[in-house]
Amino acid sequence: MTEWVLSVEGTAAGTRAAMILALSAALLHALFGAMQKGRFDPWTSRTAIDAALVVISAPVALFVVPWPPLELWWVLAGMVAIHFAYKVLMALTYDRGAYTVVYPVVRGTAPLFTVLGAMAIFGETFSSVQWVGVGLLLAGLFGLSAYNMAKVTLNRATLVPALGLAVATGLMVAVYTTWDAYGIRATPDPFTFLAWFFFLTGFDFPLIALARGKWRRPSPALLRLAVIGAFVAFGSFGCVMLATRLDSVGEAAILRETSTVFAAVIGWVWLKEPVGPRRLALMSLIALGAAVVEFG
Repeated sequence: MTEWVLSVEGTAAGTRAAMILALSAALLHALFGAMQKGRFDPWTSRTAIDAALVVISAPVALFVVPWPPLELWWVLAGMVAIHFAYKVLMALTYDRGAYTVVYPVVRGTAPLFTVLGAMAIFGETFSSVQWVGVGLLLAGLFGLSAYNMAKVTLNRATLVPALGLAVATGLMVAVYTTWDAYGIRATPDPFTFLAWFFFLTGFDFPLIALARGKWRRPSPALLRLAVIGAFVAFGSFGCVMLATRLDSVGEAAILRETSTVFAAVIGWVWLKEPVGPRRLALMSLIALGAAVVEFG
């Protein structure tokens, strides 16, 4: 697998693979977000999923893939700190806001910040047509959030803090996307970075729960959520990070934000939230914006 990744980097086949990986990440990321907003509170579900990530990824990181070079451990240390901040912000956001309101705001601010970061750090540029696509995608995302805000029951006292947290979370998504893209590009074997990413970033919430005396033996339902959520996380974060190695960081970030379309479908099917013609139109606008960016 490593040989294949290295062989298609910078080629047309790599570009096609990056598109498929980014869209797969979008679907899985929407599913992952909905799992955190489901039966258990987001802190409990995130802790359980992180514990499963550590257990599953440990043998791969320690015994299967090559260990990271010493000169890249500062990247791994920064990665752990950035993802911890992201997880805290995401849990706080879900605590205070309706899923279908805050999720589009997070996903709307993230690609804009990521594109700007990729321009500054990796020297990527977007054409004028692609910027039109970015505008269409952002209009659809923020329009979807505004529409959902009018349709769901909200605690107005927590609405403004929830939206502020959603914007901060979107910024942190951009930070970790850019940082992880640098890390996976700098590591000779991309699967070394992926294995150590899941191993190291999974310790924080379980250790905090243990230190606070909050660690409890998981119920069968929570254990199922942890294992399924871990594999969904492997697919979601793994796919988008491989996409940023194979092709443009900004384009991968934009395609990932079609996760909001998938999230709306999940919200309709799983969380029993209504979907009408206006929401369908806004979701189509998001998909159109992503297509314009990819093919513009």
